[in-house]
Amino acid sequence: MTQPRSQLVSPADTPYYHCVSRCVRRAFLCGSDPVTGQCYEHRRQWIENRIRLLSSLFAIDICSYAVMNSHYHVVVKLDTSEDWSEQDVIDRWLTLYKGPLLIQRHHRGEALTPAERDTVSSIIEIWRQRLQSLSWFMKLLNEPIARMANAEDNCTGHFWESRFKSQALFTEEALISCMTYVDLNPVRAGISRTPESSKHTSVRERIQPAFNLSEAIKDQHLAADFDLPIKPLLRFEDTTKRDTQTGIAYSLSDYLQLVDWTGRAIRDDKTGSIPGKLPPILTRLNIPIEQWLVNSQHFEKIVHRRFRKSA
Repeated sequence: MTQPRSQLVSPADTPYYHCVSRCVRRAFLCGSDPVTGQCYEHRRQWIENRIRLLSSLFAIDICSYAVMNSHYHVVVKLDTSEDWSEQDVIDRWLTLYKGPLLIQRHHRGEALTPAERDTVSSIIEIWRQRLQSLSWFMKLLNEPIARMANAEDNCTGHFWESRFKSQALFTEEALISCMTYVDLNPVRAGISRTPESSKHTSVRERIQPAFNLSEAIKDQHLAADFDLPIKPLLRFEDTTKRDTQTGIAYSLSDYLQLVDWTGRAIRDDKTGSIPGKLPPILTRLNIPIEQWLVNSQHFEKIVHRRFRKSA
């Protein structure tokens, strides 16, 4: 039996989650259909743009992502420490929705009665909670993509096979394993030869930052006056901090070395090619080579058996 999303997502237990959405009946999200010859490659950019734009509006950071032919992965960190003003919340929400007339009047600076101001405050509080919600983030990611794809295909009905799937990442090992698994998806699927050549992935974005704000706004049909900065991917921090750790507690160079090492080590056609020198992250986490390779290659299959939060 499936569990309610409220039981699967608990920022008090962990802020990190791995989310996956797949197309219905193996329909093409991206790639090229060998039967019809139709090319859907441009949809990868739709999703990448939407992920980055929503992250800039929501109290959610992006750790990693990869857009595949029939599905996509995104690893997020929920940030409940955001302290937005009421105007900040309104500006963010009205970027996505028109909003009720009362909010529009308030936004224009019109005088409101005390009862109307109370109503406005109640609405803003609801929006604040939604802007911190993983479910709303995924809803506002998937629904517009489905509408755009259906319009392009001249059809109606479901585009995604179900609600998104989410996996809580309780440990540092789980987070790093999942991020590596996501970043290496195109390599294992034969879409790309190397991580740095894997378009529409977070690892390529970290190596060659090239996010285009104007194209993102155009693709998502947002207002031309969108003036919020595009939030960068969640940064790597070289040291573990005693106070709140806002970033990932490892260096970017160590992580890139780990992704490169893992990508070469798990190739089926290169037996005995595992390098002898382990990346520093594995040494610090004290993870055996064999266990790491299984974790990073089959993360979705083993996540329910490992990486559970200790009692």
